[in-house]
Amino acid sequence: MKGYEYQSEFARKYVAQGRDEGRDEGRAEEAARNLLTVLRVRGIAVPEAVRERILAEREPAQLERWLEKAIVATSVADVIDEPS
Repeated sequence: MKGYEYQSEFARKYVAQGRDEGRDEGRAEEAARNLLTVLRVRGIAVPEAVRERILAEREPAQLERWLEKAIVATSVADVIDEPS
């Protein structure tokens, strides 16, 4: 439906909201993959449970903090703060 413009304000609002949510989800997935790439390239082993936690994270600020830590980390424990 490329090029189609919804006529109602209701439809325009919710289509735009869905588009924004999809865009945000894509950015979070990309950030998670980038974090895993940095860890892999640095030779840091990532257990499956931590990998799943990283891929499930949707908060951009958290992913950015983890990425910053990963750049200088020596282990995955230096990156991911496990909840107590």
